[in-house]
Amino acid sequence: MDVEIRRKLVPGARVRVIQQIPARHYVLPTEVRGKVLSYCQRQTGSWFAHAQDDKLWLDRLVLQKDDGEITTLNLDEYTHVEIEDSDQVPVAAGETGSSRTDK
Repeated sequence: MDVEIRRKLVPGARVRVIQQIPARHYVLPTEVRGKVLSYCQRQTGSWFAHAQDDKLWLDRLVLQKDDGEITTLNLDEYTHVEIEDSDQVPVAAGETGSSRTDK
């Protein structure tokens, strides 16, 4: 994901997220719109990841949809995030939204 987009994923920002769910012979696109509640990177246990400390770091975006439902999205390389009303979104200066402390 573009660093500029990451900086705009602050609480209160309105976003449109398009993800692709792969199936055997096709891809099912999904779209979620809502207000950002939080964005961060979190560890998840993964016995197959073979990453640092056998943990896999995932970008997680928590949104509140217009109907009030709260949803958590795991963002991957096929996720497309658009900031809606970008003129009204405060940019987090120098932050990437990541809570990961060791790299």
